[in-house]
Amino acid sequence: MRKRRSMFHRSIFRADPNGDPDINTTPLIDVMLVMLVMFIITIPPPTHSVDVTLPIGEVPARIFDQNRVTIDTSDVIRWNDEAIDLAELGVLARQASERAEPAAILLEPDARARYLRVDEAIGAIRRNGGSKLAFPGIQNYAGLI
Repeated sequence: MRKRRSMFHRSIFRADPNGDPDINTTPLIDVMLVMLVMFIITIPPPTHSVDVTLPIGEVPARIFDQNRVTIDTSDVIRWNDEAIDLAELGVLARQASERAEPAAILLEPDARARYLRVDEAIGAIRRNGGSKLAFPGIQNYAGLI
């Protein structure tokens, strides 16, 4: 005699009269997707910020047709031998790029300067329109590779 299955059993199990019943995972997946959407909706938006101090007034450094930017091993950036910070470098790069004939920027980091500081300087120059960026004396680094 055949065993009669309950409605509950038929709702969550796919019953094959000749085989073993398998759990229907579709309701489980549906509930998980709904919970995922609810968690995403309830996550608060990020409210943190990074304060950046920008220079006030004119930057004292002069802009030539070719400007030398050097970075030494103690992470000091110099624009034509005057010490500046990254914000001032960005302002000077913008002023150099806004000239009728954009001024060239010659980046000469020390061979032992930190890569991160050099990368920050290149980023500040590029973000502020410095399109004439050159690396003179790159042959001096051949022995370090």
